[in-house]
Amino acid sequence: MLTVHHLEKSRSHRVLWLLEELGLEYALKTYQRHPRTFLAPAELKAVHPLGKSPVITRDDMTLAESGAILEWLTETYPDAELAVAAADPARPDYLYWLHYAEGTLMPLLVMTLVFRRVPKSRMPFFAKPVAKSITRRVIGSYIQPQVDTQLRVLDDHLQRNTWLVANRFTCADIQISYPLEAAAGRYGLGEQYPALTAYLQRLRERPACQRAIDKGGPVTL
Repeated sequence: MLTVHHLEKSRSHRVLWLLEELGLEYALKTYQRHPRTFLAPAELKAVHPLGKSPVITRDDMTLAESGAILEWLTETYPDAELAVAAADPARPDYLYWLHYAEGTLMPLLVMTLVFRRVPKSRMPFFAKPVAKSITRRVIGSYIQPQVDTQLRVLDDHLQRNTWLVANRFTCADIQISYPLEAAAGRYGLGEQYPALTAYLQRLRERPACQRAIDKGGPVTL
């Protein structure tokens, strides 16, 4: 049986969600984050040398990276039609959105999280004002404008499309769900991005997504 090594409040929610969409049985091993650093526990290194999540194992196979896992699952179980076939004209768009989530959008949100934690780190009291000032400037002048651009492009695309690609729900929608949840939590969506907000709600309402949350816990920190 397939085993999912799932870190709480992490990208591995997407793997659980896809498995629920596919209707597959799987074993779930959940790992708790460190209460102070929020990092993955050291025991995950026994599963994969990077000590990251998600990781799936089955027999002698170990596969990490959420994008790779999602691609492998959709190719291994093609009858669910959650990928776009190589011969389909929509295949390039599918690949773009599938890799855009981690390649473009998610790094900006990770940087946001890291910089916002800098002033909360242990340091001499006189250094905190400097740390806060630097953090505000980096986020305000560099990161947030780029996030705003990404969200505007997504909102514009979703004003014309119910799902990201091929006029149907695909694995690309699952893949982008985590950075959108992170963006909603760290920057907010609200009235500024109405199509994107409605799209995120459609994702949350899918029964397989809800089952994944029931089994794996909340999606983001």
